[in-house]
Amino acid sequence: MAINPEQTRKSIPTLVKNPDLVREKRTQLVDAAVRLFISKGFHQTTTREIAKAAGFSIGTLYEYIASKEDVLYLVCDAIHDEMQSQMDEAIRTRSSARDSLSESIAAYLRVCDRMQDSILLIYRETASLIPDSQQYVLQNEARITEVFERIIGDGVASGDFVARESKAIQLMAHNIVVLGHMWAFRRWFLHEVFTIDDYIEQQTSLIMGEMTKD
Repeated sequence: MAINPEQTRKSIPTLVKNPDLVREKRTQLVDAAVRLFISKGFHQTTTREIAKAAGFSIGTLYEYIASKEDVLYLVCDAIHDEMQSQMDEAIRTRSSARDSLSESIAAYLRVCDRMQDSILLIYRETASLIPDSQQYVLQNEARITEVFERIIGDGVASGDFVARESKAIQLMAHNIVVLGHMWAFRRWFLHEVFTIDDYIEQQTSLIMGEMTKD
């Protein structure tokens, strides 16, 4: 069943009534916090440091969030939103399931390349969130996976891909998502051997070959 993020998105308390201003200032907070969380870690970073890096006073910061955990939640949410938007854009202009899958894999892996430190951050710091927020982050991961499930399922229905049972489609979708994580986790090796273009080409070839193999 598809996950609607608006049904599960946490409401972060704010004292500011202007929603556009809230989005703008929280974006500043997220940008500042990502840099600090990556370099120092979540627990070693103070809210005062986040406020200073964002150009806020500590009082202003607490007008937009209630806790440092709120900032981490917003960071995780922003990372997943960026991945989702890039993949949606890649799919929107494609007519066939093969093109959609190929382009969405490329878009996803390029986002993972740009945001590899952020991916590591999510894995490292998600345990610091309260259980409800942790669950939302996991649901965001599921949303990304569902994009690939949908494309593959459409391709099976149209005959572009060889018929697979639903479990096999789900597994392939998860495999694709993990390929993006692997580019971040194993960069100590992969980046010495492949450029991101090489990596996309090789992995897409393997996936497309599997999807068209009887």
